[in-house]
Amino acid sequence: MDPVKTLDEETPAGAAAPGRMRRPRGLVPEIVAALEADIREGRLVPGQKLPSESELVGRFDVSRTVVREAISRLQASGLVETRHGIGTFVNEPRAVEPTFRIAPEDVATVADVVELLELRISLESEAAALAAQRRSPESLSAMAAALASFHVAIHADSDAVPSDFHFHVEVARATGNRHFAELMTYLGTMIIPRTRLNTAARAPEGRLAYLERVHREHEDILDAIRRQEPEAARAAMRTHLSNSRERLRRAQPET
Repeated sequence: MDPVKTLDEETPAGAAAPGRMRRPRGLVPEIVAALEADIREGRLVPGQKLPSESELVGRFDVSRTVVREAISRLQASGLVETRHGIGTFVNEPRAVEPTFRIAPEDVATVADVVELLELRISLESEAAALAAQRRSPESLSAMAAALASFHVAIHADSDAVPSDFHFHVEVARATGNRHFAELMTYLGTMIIPRTRLNTAARAPEGRLAYLERVHREHEDILDAIRRQEPEAARAAMRTHLSNSRERLRRAQPET
């Protein structure tokens, strides 16, 4: 397989890209390594905006989901920062690397994902309660837009992972406490169990019914936040994530 290109090694305009079988998850580390090289070797400098998502999709010949996961990993390492509604920018080098880290290899088994869900239950239940107290018209619109995207995606035969993750990030943002949103962004789309095990495809009721149920749980969370009922929002988020944990356990292959 051809290695992922740095900016200096891009395929010339008009030239046919070499054939390559896509390996979405396997390509993420290669894309991260290529962008890290661009930053380390000065092709992307501190303060510079990264190429757009569409440009990165074309450059690496992968899906938007793969590009977003790669950007999430760069954010987690502190190399880049995403400014909402503007774009993603290269950070100044940091002298000290963060000690806390959850890498993709740390979420390799069903048991690992269950442990991450337990962390999310404690974190996001409180975030939902705070969001109910502090939400603004703008944050309500952002959460509703994420849910609308999720509903469109599941009827377009998509796994809806990006819009699912987006909804949870918008709930975190609605707290008004940037640390909630930054931690969610750090964790990235790997917090969605469907990125590790295709629970929707394995669901007894079928993929669409499964994802429609997830959508209703999201709506319950948003309704409680909209009504400014912190306890109801906390309970709705806890129920949603606890159900995700149980769905994951039921969907794992029998040994």
